[in-house]
Formats: sequence, C-alpha cells, structure tokens
Amino acid sequence: MAIQNGFIQIIQDEKRDYQYEEAMKTLRTNIQFSGNGLKVIMLTSAMPDEGKSETSFQLAISMAQTEGRVLFIDADIRKSVLVSRFGGGQQIYGLTQYLTGQRPLGEVLYHTNLPNLDIIFSGPMAPNPAELLSEDAFSKLIAWARNEYDTIIIDTPPLGSVIDGAIIAQRCDGAILLVESGALSYRLVQKAKRQLERTGCRILGAVLNRVDMAGSGYYHRYYGKYSKYTMKTSQPNEKTKNDSVARLGGGRNRLCGGRHSC
Repeated sequence: MAIQNGFIQIIQDEKRDYQYEEAMKTLRTNIQFSGNGLKVIMLTSAMPDEGKSETSFQLAISMAQTEGRVLFIDADIRKSVLVSRFGGGQQIYGLTQYLTGQRPLGEVLYHTNLPNLDIIFSGPMAPNPAELLSEDAFSKLIAWARNEYDTIIIDTPPLGSVIDGAIIAQRCDGAILLVESGALSYRLVQKAKRQLERTGCRILGAVLNRVDMAGSGYYHRYYGKYSKYTMKTSQPNEKTKNDSVARLGGGRNRLCGGRHSC
C-alpha cells in the first residue's frame, strides 16, 4: 500500500492462496446472509496478535469489490498494526486526531484505488483511548458514516486486554470474534464472548484463524484438486498457517455466535 496526497494505492497479493480467498468469500457471504440492518460491523479478538486487523482489512476489500461503498475504520488506537505496516514512515492523520479536534474529517479520510473503499487510520496513540471513544465525536462519526456508506468495517482492540472494544460495540450492528486456532483457552474465548453480549451488540459469529488445514479435514478433501492446480501455476504460501476459516452460522466446527451457544 502506498500513500500519496490523501490517496492510497492498495496493491493486492497475487500469490495469496486459494483457501484464503475462499475463506474470505465465505466470511463475506455469511455476513450478507445474517440479516438486514447490518451496516456497522466490528471485528475483535480475545487477545492481541490473533490476526484480526489483517482479517478485517481484507474483509473490507472483499466487500468493496462486490457491494456498495465501504468504509474501513482502524479503531485500535492503542496499538495499530496497519499504520506501521502501510504508512512507510509517511505522515498519516487518523482517528485520534479527528476525535481530539486536531484535524477535520476530510483530512483523516483516505480514498483508495478501489472505487468503493475509503479508510480512516487510527492516528497516533492517545493517552486516553477509552474516553475518546466514549465521547460524542465518535458517535457522530459513525452516524455520518451510516449515511454515506453501505458498510462500515471497524477493527477494534482485543476484548481481553482493554475496554475499548466493548465501547465501540455499543455503536455497532454486529460483531465478529476472531480466534487464533490452538492459541487460546476455551474459558478465555467464553469471557470475550460474554463481554460482547453485555454490550447489547449482536454477535454474528466467529472466525477461526491460522488453521493448519494441510493433509486432513473437509476443506482439504473437497478442495484438494484445486489446491494442487494453484500450486502448479503460482508459488504457494508457507504451508497454510495464514488461512482464515469463516465459521459464521452453520458447520460442525462452528465456535460460537448469534443464537448458537458455545
């Protein structure tokens, strides 16, 4: 991603493997079939470094390719990985500067080379993130975005670390909990789920991330021949550890979500 004069050039990875692409399409489709009125959707996790930021960003790109206008908001203002990953040392104005009144909305809203996708980065780390997100400025931003965009995807801080995600959830129509496969205890995931439930935000489901699907399982058997074909035409990614598997709604490996209990 390159940033120049308020415009972002998003360069997509042409080597991303077939299973990742299918998982992202599944996630997008399951959200679309989760009901009407889902305009503002947040992605969160129980703990840091589970891959929620990359997943939420790729989901925003996927939705922008098929639906109406999409706004991606990086609301992880304590520890954003997107600014450090894509900023390249350039000055990037973001959410914290808008919430504190340092910059107007027009200076923190970045357009992209994808016609339907705009981005608001997190901005510099603030000493009082929870207080900033609780104030009227954030509520007004979401209200404005509802009128201007068809879908708003918000990347939020982990629920197990800070309260920010729970504050943001109160202004969202739905939430998705991302869980790294084999990295967390059942009790910790349950704690994050209960915290989301207390906000009143509808839990759409969960995404099981970084699943090693090599060698066994339904996806390997069903898509095996496609994976082999892909490997012949391009260099495969390292194993399949970066695959995101959407578990919204049905499926025997469903983690939790919506009306279903864990």
